[in-house]
Amino acid sequence: MFSLLWAIIIGFIAGLIARAIHPGDDKAGFFVTAALGIAGSLLATFGGRLLGLYADGSSAGIIASVIGAIVILFIYNMVRNKT
Repeated sequence: MFSLLWAIIIGFIAGLIARAIHPGDDKAGFFVTAALGIAGSLLATFGGRLLGLYADGSSAGIIASVIGAIVILFIYNMVRNKT
């Protein structure tokens, strides 16, 4: 339970970092950026657990969370541009 909370906190920070790193003009607001960062952190945490990179009680670090957030942000921009 604590690792999930930690992943959400790290994801919030990772979303802000990913927004600064990812090129392009995004119209997403603060809350959307934070939500995408949290989703990226959870993606990195559960993906790392599935691949055997993390133990069951641990969460992804800040670097993996930023990478996950960039992936989620890229997918979000692709879906948003098609509509």
